[in-house]
Amino acid sequence: MNMFDGKKVIIIGDRDGIPAPAVVECLKNTGADVVFSSTECFV
Repeated sequence: MNMFDGKKVIIIGDRDGIPAPAVVECLKNTGADVVFSSTECFV
């Protein structure tokens, strides 16, 4: 059993750091349910 099985996840990425789509790809096979992801610019 994985710690992400059945969990709902919100991902906020950084434009100059790690973008949200990269994190979504990393969580793809973990059983997590990504309900929202966005890449923002923090200045």
